[in-house]
Amino acid sequence: MAPPNKRFLIFFDFDETVVDETSDDAVVQVAPGQHLPGWLKDTYQPGRYNAYMQRVLAYLAERGVTESDMRGVMEKLPATPGMLGLFQFLRARPLQDFEAVLVSDANAFFIEAWLRRVGARQLFHRIFTNPATFSRDGRLVMRPFHAHDCPRCPDNLCKQVVVRDYVARRTQERGRPYQRVFYVGDGANDFCPALALGPRDVAFPRRDFPMHKLIAETHESMPGEFKAVTVPWVSAEEVVQRLKKLVAE
Repeated sequence: MAPPNKRFLIFFDFDETVVDETSDDAVVQVAPGQHLPGWLKDTYQPGRYNAYMQRVLAYLAERGVTESDMRGVMEKLPATPGMLGLFQFLRARPLQDFEAVLVSDANAFFIEAWLRRVGARQLFHRIFTNPATFSRDGRLVMRPFHAHDCPRCPDNLCKQVVVRDYVARRTQERGRPYQRVFYVGDGANDFCPALALGPRDVAFPRRDFPMHKLIAETHESMPGEFKAVTVPWVSAEEVVQRLKKLVAE
């Protein structure tokens, strides 16, 4: 069931945006000796990270790592500064204000485990990420989210495709556009979806992280290419303060 016609749509990345670590790196804590063997690390190929993580998860299962082990690590991931306060702000708003969506190149099990532990799962209307379920033999099996032809993004997920499709579908369902769209992220793969934002929308890149640097470089090399208002943040409390001003308009 679609939510009511909310005024604003806000997208979040997960790793190093909602949580202050990378969940794929954190899961290595449950590997034997808390590290991966060199031969496994050497199988990584640029743009093929999803396939690499599938091999990592298979290796962990072969070494006896359980669902409970992985869940325990995910539940301990720290939130980024101010993020739980931002979630509290969004939950406290009238029902017609914010529709929250999460878009991540992590996987469904990692994300759901963390969100449920902090009581934030109900905040998100949709979660777009790589599917991940446990097989009968206890292995976490992850699959690519989709296929696409964007040259900027890893082969399993282009967040701009997700953002564009979601905004278009929801606008059609609602019969009107959102007043503004927001995107909160940190990484290079968060720059691509932020390019889809318009001049009334706001990109919230984590300060001095790749997304922020790519936006700055684009403003310098291709003025006008990046259209959204840019509000860098160190603490998500800065996101809250800007949202309060926009809600009041």
